Amino acid sequence: MFTSMNTRSVAHLIAFMLMVIAAAMLLCMGVAWLYDDPDRARRALGFSAAIVFSIGAVLWITTRGPIELSRRDGFGIVTFGWVAAATAGALPYLLSGVIRQPASALFESMSGLTTTGASVLTNLEALPRGILFWRSLTHFFGGMGVLILCVAIIPFLGIGGMQIYRAEMPGPSKDRLAPRIATTAKLLWGVYVLLCAAQTGLLMLGGLSLFDALCHAFGTMATGGFSTRTDSVGAFNSGYVEVVTIVFMFLAGVNFTLHYRALTGNWRGYGRDPEFRFYAAICLSACLLLSWIVWRSVYASPVQALRAGFFQGVSILTTTGFATEDFDRWPASARILLVLLMFFGGCAGSTGGGIKHLRIMVVLKQALREIIVFMRPQAVVKIKVGRQALPSAAVSNISAFFLLFLLLFAVNTLLMTLFTPDLPTALSSVIATMGNIGPGLGLVGPTLTYADLPEAAKMLLSFCMLLGRLELYTVLIVLLPGFWRR
Repeated sequence: MFTSMNTRSVAHLIAFMLMVIAAAMLLCMGVAWLYDDPDRARRALGFSAAIVFSIGAVLWITTRGPIELSRRDGFGIVTFGWVAAATAGALPYLLSGVIRQPASALFESMSGLTTTGASVLTNLEALPRGILFWRSLTHFFGGMGVLILCVAIIPFLGIGGMQIYRAEMPGPSKDRLAPRIATTAKLLWGVYVLLCAAQTGLLMLGGLSLFDALCHAFGTMATGGFSTRTDSVGAFNSGYVEVVTIVFMFLAGVNFTLHYRALTGNWRGYGRDPEFRFYAAICLSACLLLSWIVWRSVYASPVQALRAGFFQGVSILTTTGFATEDFDRWPASARILLVLLMFFGGCAGSTGGGIKHLRIMVVLKQALREIIVFMRPQAVVKIKVGRQALPSAAVSNISAFFLLFLLLFAVNTLLMTLFTPDLPTALSSVIATMGNIGPGLGLVGPTLTYADLPEAAKMLLSFCMLLGRLELYTVLIVLLPGFWRR
């Protein structure tokens, strides 16, 4: 069965990733010691690190040899690597007793790594700091991609790293910043770390502790949404903190290639990029519309309406999922608008989830072309992104992704109705996990958690998170019988 895939090379790279995760767990154990967490939490992180490192080391030693990766191997490494990482990441929750059900622990771990931000935990302030830091650190690794990090630090991977990069990096376009894919991975991670550091510093200027600032920077730049407070960012009740978070959520939804070029002096790249212009226009118009709706019905002050509308609009559009308000109590028009924004997500090459603005832009252009051709059958209308005409194969690929996303959304929503009779909960929980957003409506609203859902529902939604983060094809290909044939 496995002869069609280079299982030795695949296992060898997954083993390296597990050892990286074990090192991160040791860092969290240090945080637990620093904040004098209960012994059980410190032991849980230490034992988890020992177990994961031992498995990784044994697998690493027994699979040594030349690394040769095909495109198929890239899909296998990314899909099985993420499943292995999520399984390993569930250990601290289980061993510490913070979460007792395996399916719930896997849900929390998968949510962190896929930067979804959906949670089964309540009363976060009472949890050990080491566990909370591990929870936020999974966002940090998942935002830019733990396997892309491995590509950046493994010196001998060579051309095989491109297969991993293609399978894990979100978006229809895979921009390279340098001829060597390892150099591209390092540059992207460098920009990511720099933005995390900048936001951490600015949040500390707003009165947050280093711990809270780091955790919220991880959640923001990864567009994840895990907070150290039960009431999320709203717990700080600070306009300054909210503005800083809005700015960095917006930046996290932008293609990181544009950030790198801006840092090297090419600031005009933002304005010249058609996807960025579309993203900025959607973001601004949606936030203004949302603010207008809630001003008419919820808030007496236009300033309050703008503050709430822009924070929740940017948070949902970029798939971050932080909350300052219980938007499930907002008017139906505002809730429908937020659900629509969940489908958009960030730009290609960002840490945001969703369908991506580039794909939606192309689908809209294709629909407009069909209308024009219907009126004028002899017309030749090319679909362009900026000044570049897209080849028909690229348009077909994007259209197929769009339709497949909607189909899977419908099927998974139907399956969720078997676990909850509440349609808003079923519908919003699926798009909130497939889009890697986190909070939804109904029983999974912004002031609630996913804890009350059945364990089988949590497993289904964990699969939705993986589908969304790896953009459907990477996961679905592995499930096809043809993947395992020679």
